Amino acid sequence: MDEKYMLRAIELAKKGAGKVNPNPMVGAVIVKNDKIIGEGFHEEYGKFHAERNAILNCKDDTKGAEMYVTLEPCCHYGKTPPCCEIIIESGIKKVYVGCIDENPKVHKKGVEILRQNGIEVEENILSKQCKKLNEVFFHYIKTNTPYVVMKYAMTADGKLSSATGDSRWITGKAARENVHKTRNSLMGIMAGIGTVLKDDPMLNCRIENGRDPIRIICDSKLKIPLESNIIKTAKNIKTIIAVSDNFNKNKASQIAKSGAEIIVCDDKNGRVDLKKLIKILGNMQIDSVLLEGGAELNFSALKSGIVNRLDLYIGAQIFGGQSKSPVGGAGIDKVSDSFKLKKRDTLDFGDDILISYDVELI
Repeated sequence: MDEKYMLRAIELAKKGAGKVNPNPMVGAVIVKNDKIIGEGFHEEYGKFHAERNAILNCKDDTKGAEMYVTLEPCCHYGKTPPCCEIIIESGIKKVYVGCIDENPKVHKKGVEILRQNGIEVEENILSKQCKKLNEVFFHYIKTNTPYVVMKYAMTADGKLSSATGDSRWITGKAARENVHKTRNSLMGIMAGIGTVLKDDPMLNCRIENGRDPIRIICDSKLKIPLESNIIKTAKNIKTIIAVSDNFNKNKASQIAKSGAEIIVCDDKNGRVDLKKLIKILGNMQIDSVLLEGGAELNFSALKSGIVNRLDLYIGAQIFGGQSKSPVGGAGIDKVSDSFKLKKRDTLDFGDDILISYDVELI
């Protein structure tokens, strides 16, 4: 039964995807006499946390009830009051915690405060699932840099396009919709100027009630056309153009008028230093980035060690020919120098496949 109620809390927590960053997704369930009397989740950044919402949504007296919460309750004042406070006031007698919060402001302090106030606490209920739910938050809170997911789609023979450059579509509708769900869940989306010049993308989120990610374009010399979709929609969708020291300064004022923000990064081999850029984005409270770049940017990102996860979509097609590899650049000299991957999971979308890997950081 403990797992049943925690699974429900996890399900609730996921409803906050894309709305609570850079906070964690959290769900809470309150049970009394083997019945759920209240549920809640962290709905939006700056608003009440899951525990408070669950208590406020209760249909019965909470005295003597039990709470299941995916993450250790907070014990400090931030944008909202501490959750430990209302749990203690509510008369709840026991709290089941999915996993301990790795935020230094909370870490083990929340459960200790509850115990000091006579509330029984049981930790690590479905901890693996609860930790995975907030791997972005845990990475960000420990490193102050975004969790980066590299994504690309290729055919069964590793092609990005046909011999003429046609690439619509390598995967089917279900797989493409899942990409937009990922765009919704992560705060930022990054592409290189090559992708902008070739495809003129929007890089937005096209699912119902979705949230557009912050667009980050790596454009060292500020070549982005003023008539591009990115610039034309910059007043409506937050857009960052990352340039290096030798960018086109005459064009900068025109870009600024569009609503896009220009940030200057160090130059590395004639391009934006991605390691420095990722630190700047972290300081801007951007906790996660989906990398949808071309082959050159993909290699640079791997080489710089900023990629945490790879989402590889394999379309059920074969193109043949000599089209580009998903990862270009100079490549490696020896097999021992390869970027190492560890499989996380596999999902089927009809005949298409998504394989997710953890990337071994260098």
